[in-house]
Amino acid sequence: RQRPRRPLRSSPPPAPCPAPDRQAHCSHRPGGPGTGRVVGKTPHPRRIPPSWCGTGRHSRLVVMTARFADRTTSMATDHGYGSPARRDHFLPPVLRAPFEGRTWREFGYLVLNLPLATAVFVFAVTMTSLGAGLLVTFLGIPVFAASLAALRGFGALERARARALLGLDVAAPEPVLSTARGRKNGAAAWIGGILKSGVSWRHLLYAFLHFPWAVFGFSVSVTLWVTGWSLLLYPLWQWVFPMWGGVDGLQLYGDGTHNFYLDTPLEIAATSVVGLLLTLMTPWIMRGLTSVDRLMVAGLLGPSRLATRVVELESDRGVVVDTAAADLRRIERDLHDGAQARLVALAMDLGLAKEKLAEDPQAAARMVDEAHGEVKVALQELRDLARGIHPAVLTDRGLDAALSAIASRCTVPVAVEVDLDSRPAPAIEGIAYFTVSELLQNVSKHARATRASVDVWRSEDRLMLQVRDDGRGGAGLTAG
Repeated sequence: RQRPRRPLRSSPPPAPCPAPDRQAHCSHRPGGPGTGRVVGKTPHPRRIPPSWCGTGRHSRLVVMTARFADRTTSMATDHGYGSPARRDHFLPPVLRAPFEGRTWREFGYLVLNLPLATAVFVFAVTMTSLGAGLLVTFLGIPVFAASLAALRGFGALERARARALLGLDVAAPEPVLSTARGRKNGAAAWIGGILKSGVSWRHLLYAFLHFPWAVFGFSVSVTLWVTGWSLLLYPLWQWVFPMWGGVDGLQLYGDGTHNFYLDTPLEIAATSVVGLLLTLMTPWIMRGLTSVDRLMVAGLLGPSRLATRVVELESDRGVVVDTAAADLRRIERDLHDGAQARLVALAMDLGLAKEKLAEDPQAAARMVDEAHGEVKVALQELRDLARGIHPAVLTDRGLDAALSAIASRCTVPVAVEVDLDSRPAPAIEGIAYFTVSELLQNVSKHARATRASVDVWRSEDRLMLQVRDDGRGGAGLTAG
């Protein structure tokens, strides 16, 4: 029978969180600092108010997010501290930008673009033209393949440079798929794999597109950056012109009869102000330029979306296979050690009772009675085993009734609140059921709690699950 629901916040709220800059849904354990925060969707504000943070009253906060889709399951947990404390800066971002390391790294990336892009462009044009010209012979295709393989090597260099200077971590694309089955056709299969790989041709396209953009980015960034700093520091080096150039200052205009030099204090100050504006504006222009480089590197030099999806599916399939194998081993072990052993003992007892039925009916009756008790225990074990595979109440009545049944077997009072407008996918219901079952077992065994609560609700396309208790806390990985 479903237990009556109680309000989730029936008890007085604990003290405010001592670290308000962290996630609102954290857990400060008396055994040491620690938090648990949600990765992905934001929890329902009604379920996890900020006032819940602060004391060891809620020693265990587990949030599971799972998609309602039939074939997609997403669970995210994170153990560690919340978001790092933000450093306070006295200067606004527009004034800090010229001195930040990010700006100088982006400037170095744009400067290196020109020589590297020129070399790759010349190589790509030369090898492509050579391969096209040799197509009339058997050497054209190997030349094409060798050039594409070399461009993949240049792509690895570009990804490393983007990782070091732009902070862009692009995974390496999938390797060349070779259909070779032996040493005789290994080279031919490798050439075929290179030519059939879309990644190789995307590297060639990158070589052609990146060169004009590198020229443009180099010209704009170097011109603005050098000009801005030169004009900003003009009062410091203006003395060079009258001492070594024979003129009063930097010439702004001259046609043979009229010359205009920046030499008066007002003109020098105005020049420095213009340089300051250029210096403050250039970092943001360079960030816009490097954003295009980021798009090109990630879109042309990284793995394709289809290949990434295939890798994810292969990983998910391996996890599913391992989980299924572990479940089968668990079921086999439970059957062998539990129900099977009892049934074997039951058969032996019934055999002995059959032999003594004529000689000692009373002893035979006692043995039959003991066998009847063994049958009941075996049936209970089989029922528990079937419930562990997939509970019937979950299939028949849904998540609300199934979680209430789990809560009724817990050693502490549990308030269950399920707020769902529709039933999730069966796989998601199973995940939620077994998660709550395991957590409530932990509450019963280790928490020393007096009450607990289970709250389930839907946030957009995700199932949010929270299990909370007022136990002693102190759980940690270091203590075992």
